[in-house]
Amino acid sequence: MKTLVIGGTGPSGPHIVNGLLKRGHEVTILHGGQHEVEFDQPVEHIHTDPHFAETLAPALEGRRWDIVLATYGRMRIIADLVKGKTARFIGAGGSRVYAPRNDPRWGPLGQPMQLPEDGPRSDDPAGPKFNHLMWVTEEAVMQAHRDGHYNATYFRYPLLYGPHAPGNADWSFVRRILDGRKQVVIAANGLMKRRGYAQNVAHALLLAVDNPEASGGQIYNIRDEHQYTQRQYVEFIARHLKHTWEIVEVPPELAHRVYKGTAAAPRDGVVEFDISKIKAQLGYRDIVSPAEALAKAVDWLVANRLPPGGEIERQLGDPFAYAAEDELIAACKTGYAAAKKVKFPEVQQGHVYRHPKKPGEAWSAPPVR
Repeated sequence: MKTLVIGGTGPSGPHIVNGLLKRGHEVTILHGGQHEVEFDQPVEHIHTDPHFAETLAPALEGRRWDIVLATYGRMRIIADLVKGKTARFIGAGGSRVYAPRNDPRWGPLGQPMQLPEDGPRSDDPAGPKFNHLMWVTEEAVMQAHRDGHYNATYFRYPLLYGPHAPGNADWSFVRRILDGRKQVVIAANGLMKRRGYAQNVAHALLLAVDNPEASGGQIYNIRDEHQYTQRQYVEFIARHLKHTWEIVEVPPELAHRVYKGTAAAPRDGVVEFDISKIKAQLGYRDIVSPAEALAKAVDWLVANRLPPGGEIERQLGDPFAYAAEDELIAACKTGYAAAKKVKFPEVQQGHVYRHPKKPGEAWSAPPVR
């Protein structure tokens, strides 16, 4: 089977390509050529920019594949240009397609903590532009499926972590450990949203390759099965690197002064995707546990220390401004100390259910000690 992978050199790409090779596919990868990786077997490379029709169309001219699997480029352009060139299309796009939290379609309580695939999406052109373009992309793929151009499946990617991950939030903490920091700021109740280890995400896409009938015409959320708070991730990274430091939780708006990107707190308040659909329809389960995955990701970052001010750090928006961090921590501790001095009346709390000592005894608060 001939398969074109658009992308292939990012965090999930090598796992996808190697998985296809193990299945006996003849694989071609199309990418910009800025990054190269080694695969288990040689594959054909097409170097072009998949973000523009004028660069992508000539590269596809006269070619046909059994499957086109796209994880890179502008998906709506790709979805159009591969019509007539494949019978099967699998795309992976972003996750910010959902309608804003205040959209009335969510109901009186607003956006839930777990988002199902069929939740309200950003279909209003007057809404956030980036979110709306994701909706346009999803609709382009699904309309091509409905029109019979190919059998399509679409994945909403989470925040990827692992080797070669762009904007890798774990680097903010790994570098601070390597730099010997003894205090670290995180957002209070910081919940790292929708994380997915690259190998697990690749496994999900390969399940669609293996199950074209079940996955055809479907949109799937994907992430690691189990999600954790930012504090849990930071504590694990420190333990794994045998480092001791004080974790200082601050309000999210202050954490965003330390970290501009994904290492602060969720921008939209969403904890995670609901992934029950892909688990039920395709049998998805993590093939790498979060602990094993994070350990591998951290070890790779330590072995491949990123250059200060380089591509990943600019993507993160992390200035690593340690003097300012120390000043912020000191100010927060002063404020917390003052807040603790505020006096409240003593109240003896009672259990919500009565605990009678004789029949018929009514609820009563326990005696004040």
